[in-house]
Amino acid sequence: MKLTESMAMWPGSSVSGLYIGHPEAYYFGVAKVEEDQVRDYAARKGMSIEETERWLAPILNYVRTDAVA
Repeated sequence: MKLTESMAMWPGSSVSGLYIGHPEAYYFGVAKVEEDQVRDYAARKGMSIEETERWLAPILNYVRTDAVA
């Protein structure tokens, strides 16, 4: 595995993680993102809702506003 000039991992199927070696450490999955979370995130980042939805599309838990049937 290596990093490209844009800091992406190569090959694309590479996986990395941070694991804490402590007896009380625990790991959790990240759930899908709701619309109110997208609005809040977009406001904090100074991005439009549409751009934020485009970047977060794989983890949205609702139908995007510009989705085509």
